[in-house]
Amino acid sequence: MDSPLADGRPVAVGEAPPAPAPAQTPATPRPTPGKWLPLVATCLGTFMLLVYATIVTVALPQMARDLHAGFGSLQWIVDVYTLALAGLLLGMGSLGDNLGRKRLYVLGLAVFTAATLACGLAPDVGVLIAARAVQGVAGAAMFATLLPLIGLTYTGRDRAKAFAVWGAVAGAAAGIGNVAGGMLTQFLSWQWIFYGAVPVCAATIALSLKVLVNDASRPTRIDWAGIVTFTLAAIGITFGFIRGGEAGWTDTTTLLGFAVGAVLLVVFVLVERAVTHPMLPLELFRKPAFDGMLLAACGYYLAAFGFLPVLSLWLQNGVGLSSFATSLVITVQPAAFFATSALVGSALHRIPARWTLGGGSVVVGVGNLVLLMVGPGSSWPALLPGLVITGVGAGLVSPVLPAVAMSAAPAAHSGVAAAAANSARQLGLALGIALLGTFFHQYVPDSGPAPGTAYADGLDAVFLLAGVITLAAGLAAMWLLGIRGRTSKEVVGTV
Repeated sequence: MDSPLADGRPVAVGEAPPAPAPAQTPATPRPTPGKWLPLVATCLGTFMLLVYATIVTVALPQMARDLHAGFGSLQWIVDVYTLALAGLLLGMGSLGDNLGRKRLYVLGLAVFTAATLACGLAPDVGVLIAARAVQGVAGAAMFATLLPLIGLTYTGRDRAKAFAVWGAVAGAAAGIGNVAGGMLTQFLSWQWIFYGAVPVCAATIALSLKVLVNDASRPTRIDWAGIVTFTLAAIGITFGFIRGGEAGWTDTTTLLGFAVGAVLLVVFVLVERAVTHPMLPLELFRKPAFDGMLLAACGYYLAAFGFLPVLSLWLQNGVGLSSFATSLVITVQPAAFFATSALVGSALHRIPARWTLGGGSVVVGVGNLVLLMVGPGSSWPALLPGLVITGVGAGLVSPVLPAVAMSAAPAAHSGVAAAAANSARQLGLALGIALLGTFFHQYVPDSGPAPGTAYADGLDAVFLLAGVITLAAGLAAMWLLGIRGRTSKEVVGTV
């Protein structure tokens, strides 16, 4: 998951942010004893937000039993959160300019808190999915304002320290989310993965109101038509994939979902061509490096993380692991991801982007092919080599992606390009959960126990598809990122 820097550029989980530019409006100096309280307020929001991208994964089998939820509903519980982030993140930056970043952040926190409580109280799966959607909308508002607020509060060395701390918190959140979800689900119930956040969010709201800098609003024009058409297009296509796994690819509702998504995607392009201040300037797509960056961003997130929900189902329903044990196995991947980013992240900025983005995506694809060693008699150790390799591949891409995105675009559009990279990541994850889950569902028809051969065949289909997609995306990205214009240098991961 990702957030924009002070100038609107997002950073990925576990990566060190690029060296920030001087703040547009220096904040009033704060007394030394409490000067880090604004960082605490933003890091708490970051942690809660990113934890809820992963915490539900290991709770899916228990949710299925308690809520009598089918496989498609389980996909939506995870996917709707990511779809909201992918569709709304680009537009929330403009909304923050209009309302003020502190105001939008606190508003997002308040809505996030209410939606999280609603998730825990949900009497059925429909209410849970709706509450998760609201969580995602609020999360997009928070993501668009977190690091800009840090950038407005701190200067010089303090700002560098603040960004480093934020990066560490963001990197730890994904792994902690898996473990926390497993512990709470096993020893209490899945509802407690939501209840536990409410007091923390409430305390964060109170702290934020007291210590965050009051930034001035700056009226800008918001591309509402672009936001709506892009979000609905993504939802339509995702619905088509999920519905296809449930009702068949020739079912009327499946075809309707794809058709609506395709039509709205065309409408989005027309809107962006017509408006004065588009959410995503279409001239960026004429730059091969920008296209290659988007391919890598979408592809590696699809293949590195899109299979985790079905992996959780296999580990619990197929292998017989507990929720907590499942969370520990899955955490191997974010641990490898975070370790790679921390150890080599700074050095990667000096390497041409075709090797970091394209090569890292290829490594993720290879990791998926290694996961094909899972067979009918396999248990969790068979996953470890593939999980480590996919984590390493993701750790090669994430630290440099925002900087590569900004380098691939003109300076006037660098912030938009970085935000587009983040949206491509989230869209890749949403489509990965839908597409890979649908293929898995062809072999394992429901969320309950199934023969070992069914699970093995389903996982093989998932890993093969993810591997092929990401290898193709990575190789295409390597080619596109290596194309140079007559006066341009090869894109590298620096700004």
